[in-house]
Amino acid sequence: MPATGQSHIRIARPSRDLAAAERFWVGGLGLSVLFRADSAGNPDEHDLLMVGWPDASWHLELVYDAAVEPQPTEEDLLVVYLDEQVPQALLARLEAHGGKRVQARNSYWDTWGASIEDPDGYRLVLSTRSWSNS
Repeated sequence: MPATGQSHIRIARPSRDLAAAERFWVGGLGLSVLFRADSAGNPDEHDLLMVGWPDASWHLELVYDAAVEPQPTEEDLLVVYLDEQVPQALLARLEAHGGKRVQARNSYWDTWGASIEDPDGYRLVLSTRSWSNS
């Protein structure tokens, strides 16, 4: 079957600390833990954490591998379109769970939302726009 607009998307990223990542993405943003695996010291396996909203057609897979260091840039963005103002309580919760407010490299995102770095340095953008008018 070819890829379609209904195909599920997995965004995979390395993480330095899965517990810190879980605090940010689950405790801060409100995603759910969809799956987790522990390598139990097996060199052919990885510790991983999959988070997302159960009804979404995407999820975020965070993988810990001591040999792989996250190397995010200021343009590695995960954008969530809220279609409303960014709640200050949500920003405070993200910061309390290990996030750091940052100025966007592209001023578009500062105009239309807020940027927060996760514990691995990847950026989450909460956009005030809707997907249809972005």
